[in-house]
Amino acid sequence: MAKAWFLTSRPTGLPSADNFALRDLPDLPLGEDQLRVRNHWLSVDPYMRGRMNEGASYAPAYPLDTPLTGGAIGEVLESRIEGFAPGDLILHLGGWRDGGIITLDHMPRLLPVQWLDSGIKPQCFLHNMGLTGGTAWIGLLQVAAARPGDVVFVSAAAGAVGSAVVQLAKAREMTVIASAGGPEKGEWVRDLGADAVFDYKQGGVLDQLRGALTRLGKPGIDVYFDNVGGEHLDAALATANGFARFALCGMIDIYNGAAPQPLRYIGRAIAARIRMEGFIYSDLFSRYMEEFYADMGGLIASGAVQMRETVHDGLESAPTAFGGLFAGQNIGKMLVRL
Repeated sequence: MAKAWFLTSRPTGLPSADNFALRDLPDLPLGEDQLRVRNHWLSVDPYMRGRMNEGASYAPAYPLDTPLTGGAIGEVLESRIEGFAPGDLILHLGGWRDGGIITLDHMPRLLPVQWLDSGIKPQCFLHNMGLTGGTAWIGLLQVAAARPGDVVFVSAAAGAVGSAVVQLAKAREMTVIASAGGPEKGEWVRDLGADAVFDYKQGGVLDQLRGALTRLGKPGIDVYFDNVGGEHLDAALATANGFARFALCGMIDIYNGAAPQPLRYIGRAIAARIRMEGFIYSDLFSRYMEEFYADMGGLIASGAVQMRETVHDGLESAPTAFGGLFAGQNIGKMLVRL
C-alpha cells in the first residue's frame, strides 16, 4: 500500500514535524485517465512553503488533510492514459508519496528518451533539466535578457537555481559575482567559474558586493538574479548600472513569515532606469521548453554545466529535507530518494 505525506495544519514560521502526517493511501482500482506509479525521486522546493499558507498566491494553497504534491520522477506500473505504458519514466506532480494513483491534474510528462540515452540521469529532470534549471535559464536569458559582457550578480548561488545561473552566465562569457553562505558553498561556486564569491554571513552584503566590483574593475552590475530578496536586493539596487535588469525569482528571506527588510536604495530604480520583473517558471516553460532542453542538455553533455545533489533517503525524510532548504543545508538540488 502506498503512503503519502499530508499537511495537517498551517505552519507558523518554519514548518515543523507537527504540521505533517504520513498516512496510507487507499489501494483503489485504476480509473480512466489515471496512472499507477512507483516514485523513485521526490523534489522539495522553496515555493512549496507559500502553498502551505492559507490564502491566494500564484498557486493554490495546499488543502489540509489531503496528500501533498510536488515534483517527482516515477515509473509507470499501470496506465489508462494514452501514450503512457508500464515501464515509462515520467515527471509529474504526484510527489510527497512513494507511489499510487496520479491523474491528469498531476501533469504527467514522459522523460525525453534522447536525453536519457545521452547519459542524463532521470533525477536531473527535477533540477538542471527541470524546474530549477528551467527557472535559471528563463530568468537569466529571457526575463533579464542577459548577454555576453554583462556583469551578473547571483544570490544564493550554491542553491539549485543559483548554481545553474552561474554556469549559464559563464557559458555565455558574462562576469559573475555570487553570494553563498559558508566556505564550502563558496568554494563550490568558485569551482563553477564565478569570478568573485563572497560569504553573506561574514559581513554586509552591500560592502562585499562593492568590494567584489572594485576587485574586478567593474563600475556596477548589469543583471541581478534574485533568489533571496532583502539585503541582497537592496545591494543590487545600490550597485546597478543604468538600464540594469533584475529577474525576481524567489524571496526566501520572507517565506517563513519574517518582516520584509526596507529597501533603502529603491529610489535608484528610477534614476538608473532599472527594469525589475517577477516571473514564474510555469507561466513560461512551455514556450521555451524545446529551446531550453537543447541548450541545457548540450551544456550538460559538454561538461559546461555541472550538477550537485543533496540527497535524503526514504519517504520519511521528506519534511526534514524540506526544512533543510530554509536552514541552508543543501548544496545544489535537495532531493529525496526512494
